[in-house]
Amino acid sequence: MKYSRPFASIRGFLLIAIASSAQAGQQSDYYLREEIPLPENEVMEIGSIALMPDQKVAVTTRRGDLWICEGAYADDLSRVTWSKFAENLHEPLGMFWKDDSLWVHQRPEFTRITDTDGDGRGDQFETISSGWGLSGDYHEYNFGSDPDKDGNVWNVLCLTGSANAKADWRGWSMRITPEGKTIPTCSGIRSPGGIGFNAQGDAFYTDNQGLWNGSSSLKWLKPGSFQGNPTGNKYHKLADLPEPPNPESGSRILTERKKFPELIPPAVVFPHGKVGQSPTGIITDQTKGKFGPFAGQVFVGEQTHSQVQRVCLEQVNGIYQGAVFLFLEDFESGLVPIRLADDGTLFAGGTNRGWASRGSKTFTFERVRWTGTVPFEIHTITARPDGFELTFTEPVDPDTASDPDSYSMASWTYIYQSGYGSPEVDKTTPKVTAAVVSPDKTRVRLTIEGMVQGHVHQLDAKSVRSSTGEQLWHPTAYYTLNEIPK
Repeated sequence: MKYSRPFASIRGFLLIAIASSAQAGQQSDYYLREEIPLPENEVMEIGSIALMPDQKVAVTTRRGDLWICEGAYADDLSRVTWSKFAENLHEPLGMFWKDDSLWVHQRPEFTRITDTDGDGRGDQFETISSGWGLSGDYHEYNFGSDPDKDGNVWNVLCLTGSANAKADWRGWSMRITPEGKTIPTCSGIRSPGGIGFNAQGDAFYTDNQGLWNGSSSLKWLKPGSFQGNPTGNKYHKLADLPEPPNPESGSRILTERKKFPELIPPAVVFPHGKVGQSPTGIITDQTKGKFGPFAGQVFVGEQTHSQVQRVCLEQVNGIYQGAVFLFLEDFESGLVPIRLADDGTLFAGGTNRGWASRGSKTFTFERVRWTGTVPFEIHTITARPDGFELTFTEPVDPDTASDPDSYSMASWTYIYQSGYGSPEVDKTTPKVTAAVVSPDKTRVRLTIEGMVQGHVHQLDAKSVRSSTGEQLWHPTAYYTLNEIPK
């Protein structure tokens, strides 16, 4: 026992030396971002991206044009060419290629556009569904998905002005069957920025901070669920549906969940300002490793901060939850649609939309490719009854990773209220009391004192190093603890 203090001091000195000498990698070490030249003298505020045969890429613009790009996958981007396929569309925000046609989610309808005579321009326009209303307000966006595993497409309908419901079904998500039937599916939506599916095929959308949304988040569109904003509740009468919940303003999501089982909490909260402030497009990495070590995880675009965030999800007690990490940044405009090709090319369309965004340009079209170098990152975080388990993309240094002082935590929640947004409230400071490294050094089991159900848990692991002495590229994660495992 008399040697414990000197030994601890030496160990602490070594950890400090390791921490001071290690360097974190730069984004360009792992991912190469490149701008794709756009047509001259055109306003290309991109709202959706579709991948076509022969490595053609279709994009729509906010002003209603539909363009086809050739050469976007090539090494030499100076040879990119563009041709206009359609025009005069109504702010399309969702598109995919299927059965020799482009299927487009416009503001008032879901449309199939086909080039029947082979001249490179759409000449047949079929309305598949128009089962919702418009008032003319600029904010009544309609974000739409690709087909789900049953062939249905989903959309999310923004509120009028993001605060009212002056047209039918505003504030709802609809499913459109292959036959064109429109099915009201979820209520409680406020101001979506994108929609997509996780690896299991469940639908998610991003909603922005505002009325009844303390912060922006990624939300699970469980059929029949209420997503939290009651403004559009009145439209349940149009389809003889049960009346959605009427939550109490000034409460907490966890409190109202106990009253209303239909209320599905945000799967992952994106703390305002810390993880962007305007989340948008949703894609899942199904490239089987061609885009790096994050196969099966979800990527989310970000408009204001011009970024892509990374999300790992899990289900606990039948409810989705998980962690968000900062990921890619430095895009030249605010991202709205993102699309990941099978070869590992990430395409991103940007616009500042008059709202402002980071970057030097009003609009942009960019691509990102993995360099082949694996970043040292926290790969996943999963909840345990008494803490969290972390996995890493590379083996960890057992000395730094097993030291509880290498980690720090904070937790908070938000006021669930009819007013705009919320500060972080009910703050606590959970404590990491133990950290156990797995034999293969790729996992660390954290025992935590003071976890709080319903809170966002910020985890900082800035002192953890890889077995080769690397710092974590992104040492901070934000886990939304909707449920604590039994």
